[in-house]
Amino acid sequence: MPFPDPQPGLVIRYAYLWRSEEAQGREEGTKDRPCAVVLTTKRDGDRLIVVVAPITHAPPADPRAAIEVPAAVKRRLRLDDERSWIITSEVNVFTWPGPDLRPVDPTDRALGFAHGYLPRGLARAVIDGVREQMREGLAKIVQRDERGPGGTFRRRPPRGERE
Repeated sequence: MPFPDPQPGLVIRYAYLWRSEEAQGREEGTKDRPCAVVLTTKRDGDRLIVVVAPITHAPPADPRAAIEVPAAVKRRLRLDDERSWIITSEVNVFTWPGPDLRPVDPTDRALGFAHGYLPRGLARAVIDGVREQMREGLAKIVQRDERGPGGTFRRRPPRGERE
């Protein structure tokens, strides 16, 4: 199954690692969840770096740090009916496609790794929200690639290939 082209606004299924989990020494997220692609950029020639923001059912402690996903958007993306928010104060950064992408439906892998795209206005609000949190120094960034020799980042191997 081919990987989707990770454009801003794409909602993927991903094993998101919260900053609090990373602080506990975890290397993997405890739950696969939908995440919105916020930014993509090329580095070192052809390496595609992706920034994603998590979508969660937990209401944000600070309403300025999240954007609620409208029910109609959730239906179109085939997400559940519970209220959800895209957190703009925390992101994961990784080399695409990365070992933490997950199929939307593990029982039907033909559905792929993406739920679909956020509407343009909502995607723009999420991108602006993450930018604002970063500008204010409030964003928590979790680098999902491993730091290799010389301090450079490299992709983590998939779960089954780790020592």
